[in-house]
Amino acid sequence: MKRGELILLRHGQSLYNRENLFTGWTDIDLSEEGRSEAKRAGEILRRAALYPDICFTSWLRRSIHTAQIVLREMEWEHIDAVRSWRLNERHYGAWQRHNKEAIRKEVGEERFVAIRRGYDTPPPPLPDGDPRLPQNDPKYAGVDPALLPRSESLEDTRRRTLNYFVEAIAPQLARGKRVLVSAHGNSLRALVMSIERLSPGQIVKVEIPTGEPILYRFDETLRLLQKSRPGTIASGES
Repeated sequence: MKRGELILLRHGQSLYNRENLFTGWTDIDLSEEGRSEAKRAGEILRRAALYPDICFTSWLRRSIHTAQIVLREMEWEHIDAVRSWRLNERHYGAWQRHNKEAIRKEVGEERFVAIRRGYDTPPPPLPDGDPRLPQNDPKYAGVDPALLPRSESLEDTRRRTLNYFVEAIAPQLARGKRVLVSAHGNSLRALVMSIERLSPGQIVKVEIPTGEPILYRFDETLRLLQKSRPGTIASGES
């Protein structure tokens, strides 16, 4: 039986990444560097002959456009692309659109690190009436408002992302498909935490680089067999 393969790809640099702003659910696009990173990711996958059978993205443009650039570079644009808000980046609440260094100075190093890199501490939530609330964005009109966050910890992000992985992505892997997931630093950290069975303490140290594919191979029971980085010379990491 053909074994499932999962390619995780963090979107290329966004305009807010470039400006060192908390992005979260802000639907900001890729920078020029981000588009170049996505193109390089497509070149890496093409050279490694890692042509996906299906692609998943979030509802945010930087994730969608990264996948589109990758598939165009691979000349592989015919495959199905499935989008879900549950693959969105972690919601950074009231910190969204604010400079990271300014927030660090405001709240202090200890609290800043606990929220930004910790597992179960969310940023301050968006208040009622804030225009940044997801329910003010027409794209979420069909989503139950009770499911839309005002702020999230990594634990919260993991819960919604992992539920979607089990419902939609894992069945593709179980059928031996090669799956590309173009998403975000924290939604991918949430998946990595579960796939690699990392503890909350371990995931704090994990950083997902932009535009660098990560490949996981599974057996027919979805037990992890191998992890590799196709873009590196030493790609036999297990």
